[in-house]
Amino acid sequence: MWGYPLTQHAFWSGKSVLVTGGAGFLGRHVVAVLRERGADRIFVPRSADFDLREKDAIISALNWSKPEIIIHLAAVVGGIGANRENPGRFFYDNAIMGIQLMEQARRFGVEKFVTIGTVCSYRKHTPVPFREDDLWNGYPEETNAPYGLAKKMLLVQGQAYRQQYGFNAIHLLLANLYGPGDNFDPATSHVIPALIKKCIDARERGDDHIVVWGTGSASREFLYVRDAAEGIVLATERYADPEPVNIGSGQEITIRELVELIKELTGFRGDVRWDTSKPEGQPRRRLDTSRARERFGFEARTDFRTGLWATIDWYLRQRRGVEVASDAAGE
Repeated sequence: MWGYPLTQHAFWSGKSVLVTGGAGFLGRHVVAVLRERGADRIFVPRSADFDLREKDAIISALNWSKPEIIIHLAAVVGGIGANRENPGRFFYDNAIMGIQLMEQARRFGVEKFVTIGTVCSYRKHTPVPFREDDLWNGYPEETNAPYGLAKKMLLVQGQAYRQQYGFNAIHLLLANLYGPGDNFDPATSHVIPALIKKCIDARERGDDHIVVWGTGSASREFLYVRDAAEGIVLATERYADPEPVNIGSGQEITIRELVELIKELTGFRGDVRWDTSKPEGQPRRRLDTSRARERFGFEARTDFRTGLWATIDWYLRQRRGVEVASDAAGE
């Protein structure tokens, strides 16, 4: 269905794979792709049992799973508002989880360590399309710089460990993700689920407008979550170099265009009021994805409109499920 032949069963067969964040939005898709491609020993540490900010919990997870490969997806993430309100937490939690996990993985003799970085690590005014060689040419956009820099330090750690210890760490820079299973909590969600929820709520209440932060002129690149999972698994199988690699769709859309598309797909017919007192983050985002294509054959395959339809459909089905459960409980 997704276009990638399942030819790597020999790579995964019998290997123990630790997937941090494997029960989360991206993680569930990565675990599904791993299983399709032959991985039969997958360990997903749950935060209730293994707090990856704590060294002893990491050691316990490694002792339990004895991994040969670690795919580190666990992260504390959110939209512009969440980043502004939690800069210290977003820096510390993301840095300490990755730094300690990579150090203990090295000590345990893990064969390969896959770090998931972020487009937020690029400087605010990076020339478009963002090329991996531009990663160090300036400071990230201020509202998510603590998060972006915490992730960037894991690239430095991986390269340093490769140089000194021969540790096989790779670093993947992901575009903004979206898709079924996304986070729709208004306090922490990213732009696509936030806009979907706003439009559907407004339509159901009969509101005549919604309010959106900024001017609408900023642009973003979005990657369907299943495509992201495919890219991560392909890189784990086929990539073993120190240079970071962009994982994205290579497509750019302004927030104004995005709002109009989501209005159309959700059936909301009201107006959009732009709150220009609010920040809109990095002015433009679009990744150069040629390195991923050339080094391990990854290209995003999901049409943006199709991906949005799938996301909206999933959200509506979830809402209906919650409402049915509430009604039943009320009876």
